[in-house]
Amino acid sequence: MIKPPPLRNDCFALPAGTHWTPVDEALATLRDRLAPITGIENLPLDHALGRVLAADVTALRSNPPLPNSAVDGYGFAGPMPEGAQVLPLIEGRAAAGIPFEGVVPAGAAIRVLTGAALPSGVDTVILEEDVTCDTFQVAFHGPLKKGANARRAGEDVQLGDIVFSQGRVVTSADLALAAATGLSELPVREQLRVGVLSTGDELIEVGQEAGKGQIYDANRPMLLGLLRQMGFAAVDLGQVKDNRDALEARLNSSASKVDVILTSGGASAGDEDHVSALLTEKGAIQHWRIALKPGRPLALGMWQGTPVFGLPGNPVAALVCTLIFARPTMGLMAGAGWAAPQGFLVPANFEKRKKPGRREYLRARIRNDQVEVFASEGSGRISGLSWAEGLVEIADDAAHIQPGDMVRFIPYSSFVM
Repeated sequence: MIKPPPLRNDCFALPAGTHWTPVDEALATLRDRLAPITGIENLPLDHALGRVLAADVTALRSNPPLPNSAVDGYGFAGPMPEGAQVLPLIEGRAAAGIPFEGVVPAGAAIRVLTGAALPSGVDTVILEEDVTCDTFQVAFHGPLKKGANARRAGEDVQLGDIVFSQGRVVTSADLALAAATGLSELPVREQLRVGVLSTGDELIEVGQEAGKGQIYDANRPMLLGLLRQMGFAAVDLGQVKDNRDALEARLNSSASKVDVILTSGGASAGDEDHVSALLTEKGAIQHWRIALKPGRPLALGMWQGTPVFGLPGNPVAALVCTLIFARPTMGLMAGAGWAAPQGFLVPANFEKRKKPGRREYLRARIRNDQVEVFASEGSGRISGLSWAEGLVEIADDAAHIQPGDMVRFIPYSSFVM
């Protein structure tokens, strides 16, 4: 007669005798075994925002290209000694875009405006507020250092300087620097194509009428939106029922369309968990027992040379696994390098006890210079994802966090390229 196993109320307890892969070990495996795969193209500046640079980029022009005035005032050859100074004022002026073509004699001054290229014979400018002048002379008090109120040619960037390094994600500020240094286009990586596939008999599309036992597919719109925020090309691979043949066919057709596949559901070891079963059957699985909460059932494998992240079906776990595992991996494959998310130590306003052996992530947000966590740790509580502004990371060891203790808070923005 068979006997039932002992009752275990903690569904997250790590099974005895089973190797549960630590988070850092799984991340190291991904980092070591994958590399950039995207192609290279040259794009004009107005299309390069958010793309990954494929090579170092050098300035085609110095910035500023010529010495110029930082203020409205009067220019001359410096320095000027202490005491009252009176200089003859020559006819003409230098303005931004309208240079003075002549030479300013030594001991004379000329009217210059902000941004104007300094005329020949001028290296110093005095503010117009500090002078008295008439049609023929300008008077002021020294001392004044040589080069005062003037910008040197190339003091920001020199011709030939590396202005951007390979792997940088282009920002709007980068576009300004690129334009200023004469760059009209940039060598960038093609966008990484990431497909999102939902699995499960219970899923229906938003907008359809839900029958008994059916739920709307929340993971796919969440993941597709997240990928777009991260700067990847999101590809909707639709839904597949809990049928191994159908799933295999969809994976086969998808592997040639995208660079990475994210699936949700079917990543554990149950009768209908076909993602992990197929990856195991094909000999392509790397890890699926990750010492992580939420998101322990996670399949990491290859399908016809395409990396597959078999995410849990619960939305909270699906999001956490995407942020912690898929995001740095996809950044590496996109050419941006492996980047750990930036976290910050913030005082806790909550209490939390944790057993050793797994890493935990709590939905959290900062209020009044303290971090608070969502009331429930349940992976199905989707409202907590919307409520939160990031994650609190609790290390693998045992912990007893009390109010006022410093905890690591990772804002969602840290996961965006």
